[in-house]
Amino acid sequence: MHPPRHPIPFRRAATAAAALLILAGCASAPKPLRGEWAALQPQAAGDTDLGASVRWGGRVVEVRPDPESTCFDLIAQPLGSNGAPAGGDVSLGRFRACRAGFYDPALFAPNREMTFTGRLAAFDTARIGEREVRLPRLDAEVVFLWPERREVDVIIDRRPFWW
Repeated sequence: MHPPRHPIPFRRAATAAAALLILAGCASAPKPLRGEWAALQPQAAGDTDLGASVRWGGRVVEVRPDPESTCFDLIAQPLGSNGAPAGGDVSLGRFRACRAGFYDPALFAPNREMTFTGRLAAFDTARIGEREVRLPRLDAEVVFLWPERREVDVIIDRRPFWW
């Protein structure tokens, strides 16, 4: 006598496991943004934090290419579990990230969302309006530009008939 087969529960379990793997994949960071990072935010960075390995992101304020490298000034924002800036009006201060090479300011335009990984290298001064501020500068290893978020208006027609 053979033991009874239970194909239905196995299929359900397999389907549930596959769904969990897919959902987990959606929440994980892109491969270049994965790793271990210091729990340090730009507004709290100090001289004792120099050399710390961080993952920071936010919205672009300005991009300045020079002959050897490009520097990005950003408004820092909290990052989601996937490494993307959370968006909205939350600010964790400002920071500057610099990387060798040319990054076109037309593509890396103001208000685009970016995430960087790298080491806290120094502090620069910048002028914002009439105020001079101290910005932590990141020597970026990864420069990640997120796709633009598009807002979509959803219109729900609640009439019972299409005519």
